[in-house]
Amino acid sequence: MQNNQPIGMFDSGVGGLTVAHAIKQILPAENIVYFGDTAHLPYGDKSAESVTHYSLRISDFLMEQQCKVILVACNTASAIAFDALTRHLGSKALLINVIDPVVEYVQQNNKYKKIGVIGTKGTINSGTYERKLNRSVPETEVVSLATPLFVPMIEEGFIFDDISNAIIRAYLSNPVLNGIEALILGCTHYPIIRNQISKFYNFNIEVLDSARIVAQKLNELLENHSLQRTAPGGEDRFFVSDYTPYFEKVSNVFFEQSIHLQKVDVWKG
Repeated sequence: MQNNQPIGMFDSGVGGLTVAHAIKQILPAENIVYFGDTAHLPYGDKSAESVTHYSLRISDFLMEQQCKVILVACNTASAIAFDALTRHLGSKALLINVIDPVVEYVQQNNKYKKIGVIGTKGTINSGTYERKLNRSVPETEVVSLATPLFVPMIEEGFIFDDISNAIIRAYLSNPVLNGIEALILGCTHYPIIRNQISKFYNFNIEVLDSARIVAQKLNELLENHSLQRTAPGGEDRFFVSDYTPYFEKVSNVFFEQSIHLQKVDVWKG
């Protein structure tokens, strides 16, 4: 591995762009190779076998792009496929997910009596957040709620409107979340509606956005392995398994420039 190699990352759709944006803010010299598996989104309602299969094949594609790091920018894939990815990649690239950095952040900054986690069905049903948080901060009550409509809502562009506000209100009014002092957005799509979620709580609870936390952890990882890129060069590349106009629209908003999407079939072979 060399420091001028790119950072590879993948998600089921646009959600991982929140992490990519945070990475470019903290590590502006780094180049990113992003893969959005739009043909199979959302991952949250797929079987564990399917999510693992998609993740392994996408990681192979990112390795073909000579990536020095594979960032699993999807909570469902992080919860379900990370162990398989670790075995599959071995020492060929550094590997990081979007769950462990958030758990570590809560452990280091713990001040909550009750914390909530929202995510896809796959993430919540895996119990990964609850299991790791209960081990790291046993004194804190952890409650979880699956919010499966959020990802398709965001992918279809229903944000900052009456439809999204109604869906957000319907989920977050669930009694299981009563009394929480912080809420973990257990899906990288969710920071896109972070302000709406905060507004529901009248900005009285801490809404933990994993994007910046993960980007900071990636910075530490690269630094510890002397793999930080020292000078900018090259360009970021964005791949999708199926073209969707909204993906391009959101990517342009995040990166404040026109993004060229490349559709690629990584399932051959």
